[in-house]
Amino acid sequence: MAARPLRWSFVVLLLAALVAPPVQAQDRDRIADIRVEGDQRVDPATVRSYLTVVQGDPFDPAALDESLKSLFATGLFEDVALDREGDVLVVRVDENPIINRIAFEGNLRIDDEEFEREIDLRPRVVYTPARVQSAVGRILEIYRRSGRYAATVEPKIIELDQNRVDLVFEIQEGPLTTVRSITFVGNEAFSDARLRGEIQTVEGRFWRVLTTNDTYDPDRLAFDQELLRRFYFSQGFADFEVRSAIAELTPEGDGFFITFTVDEGPRYRFGEIAVESRIPDLDTEALQALVETRTGDVYDAEAIEATVTAMTERLGQLGYAFVEINPRLDRNRAEQTIGVIYEVEEGPRVYVERIEITNNVRTLDRVIRREMRLAEGDAFNSALLRESERRIRRLGFFDEVNVSTRQGSAPDRLVVDVEVTERATGELSFGAGFSTTDGPLAAINLSERNLLGTGRRVRAELALSGRRQDIDLSYTEPYAFGYEIDAGFDVFNTRTDFQDESSFDEENLGLRLRASYPLTRNIRHSVRYTIRRDEISDVDDDASVFIQQEEGDTLTSAFGQSFSIDTRDRLTVPTTGFSVRLDQEIAGLGGDRHFLSHELSSDYFQPIFEEPEVVLRLGLDAGYVFGIGEDVTLANRFFVGGNNFRGFAVSGIGPRDRDTDDALGGNAYYVGTAELRFPLGLPEELRLFGRGFVDAGTLTEIDVSGPTLADSGNLRLSAGVGLTWLSPFGPLALDFGQAILEDDVDETELFRFSFGTRF
Repeated sequence: MAARPLRWSFVVLLLAALVAPPVQAQDRDRIADIRVEGDQRVDPATVRSYLTVVQGDPFDPAALDESLKSLFATGLFEDVALDREGDVLVVRVDENPIINRIAFEGNLRIDDEEFEREIDLRPRVVYTPARVQSAVGRILEIYRRSGRYAATVEPKIIELDQNRVDLVFEIQEGPLTTVRSITFVGNEAFSDARLRGEIQTVEGRFWRVLTTNDTYDPDRLAFDQELLRRFYFSQGFADFEVRSAIAELTPEGDGFFITFTVDEGPRYRFGEIAVESRIPDLDTEALQALVETRTGDVYDAEAIEATVTAMTERLGQLGYAFVEINPRLDRNRAEQTIGVIYEVEEGPRVYVERIEITNNVRTLDRVIRREMRLAEGDAFNSALLRESERRIRRLGFFDEVNVSTRQGSAPDRLVVDVEVTERATGELSFGAGFSTTDGPLAAINLSERNLLGTGRRVRAELALSGRRQDIDLSYTEPYAFGYEIDAGFDVFNTRTDFQDESSFDEENLGLRLRASYPLTRNIRHSVRYTIRRDEISDVDDDASVFIQQEEGDTLTSAFGQSFSIDTRDRLTVPTTGFSVRLDQEIAGLGGDRHFLSHELSSDYFQPIFEEPEVVLRLGLDAGYVFGIGEDVTLANRFFVGGNNFRGFAVSGIGPRDRDTDDALGGNAYYVGTAELRFPLGLPEELRLFGRGFVDAGTLTEIDVSGPTLADSGNLRLSAGVGLTWLSPFGPLALDFGQAILEDDVDETELFRFSFGTRF
């Protein structure tokens, strides 16, 4: 019986012996330990934390490969190797060095600080070749933005002890890469020269020393395409497309050739215009007056957008918050007309949850928010959002403005994001020039258009010339009393030498309080109060008796207002539209003087030919002042001649003392002008124009009388030619005018020249 237990024990031992060798072999295929070698700064535990295997895991090639990738991805190591020594996993690392110092050499045009802001490298950061190459790319991008595409950057490494390096970027800036030429393909309605005048990028020329628009900028090129679209859409080409805009770099890297390929399509005019409403009880008659498009006019996409904005704001005032105005275009290709039906319908009930403004480091949020046509809690409207973006851009405080929307906290909520890039708004400028009226000119101007980020404007100017000295200090609050009112004041002191014309000097010292606000998109109203001391001095002993009687000083307290309308397509060299300004002033509420003055200035522009661009300007200036219970004094009369009546000298027409030949000024005047502006066949970018003109008018009426007074009130007429150059150094004008109808006491002149600049 004792032998049976022994037999079972033998069986158990035999089985154990058979099983033992595989178990030991399996243990040898697992990681018993992980040893890190080559580490200097990185703790071994940190190295192990990046591995995807741990002690006890099998030596799986796939897992070890993932561990290798994980270690390289940290950027801490230049090289990594995984080896097996028995059941020990050996991790051998070669650490990347630490950057001790970063230096830039050869950069004369761009400061080190700008590079440091842009690159993703700092002292005490791990050095990696990938990061260095990324920094090289960023530096080259900075140079490309400044127009230097030939710039090169070579990184150099100086090895130090303790696995540290100094990183030096050796820079060759190269020359400015200017735009050699801008050409257009596919344009028939407008010449290359005309289209070059509509975009921001210009061809490089030696005289363009004060602009960077002659360097290649991809962002500017994209904006140029948008400018071309706007221009063509405003000129009736509703099918216009920019097929491509290609910039080719010369092999030397010092110039670009830019080619725009365009498809103009036909030119359209407005067909039938109508307003339709799908909102019950809405009277569309109230919206008809807001329509800025007219049947028969050349199609203009901007006029449609302006109409939509005006209607949307008007309906909001009437209590219709959720409206969408969709202009439906009825295009008739056969007759080349586009009818517009403004469909007014209820829009989606979506509200503005938040308006978030970013990147405005200096400009206060409220300065941007007050330009928004939408407020938090308002019903969302896309037309008002576009108008808001336009108004923010118009501030002139930002290089870039991007307004977008995203989903809010609920399906009926939207968040409006306003992202801006600020620009410098302070300016110190010096001016110089010459004119036949004032002689040599010099001026210094210090201004800030966004004082402390509040949007307020301040300006101080000193101007000196051969016959006039001006000191002017001004301050403007753009949103006075919480409304869209430009309010401010001016303190001024002006001294003018009238010795050549009237044998006296005049000094004006005063304070002006002013405010202006828009009535409509193109109409503005302003009011002002002026208190001014006028002094007539240095009267020549041989001066007219009428002038000698007025020597001394007077105090004028006057209230004034003006209405202005401006529909011109552009402020400089306009081609279409008109401008009208009516100015009125009444004096007598305090002070010594009592009078009522009216003055009108208007211009109308109409293209005669579009290619070449020939534009007719018709102008009318007129004024009338009369005393209230007293005579109008010398300081408040009108003087005509020189710039406002070519062919006649300054103060060359109107009432005059026959004996002394002194101009006395007058109470009433008008000057009408017909002028034809035409190109001279020179490159458009020179901005050099010829002019032919005819001026007609008179200056008459005066409250004094005497045997030596000459005041016929006769019509005067002059004609001539002129030259205008909008140079980069300032406008230059030459006029040759011949008086055709004149009085025997009038002073005429044949030549008039003026030139001025700021820098």
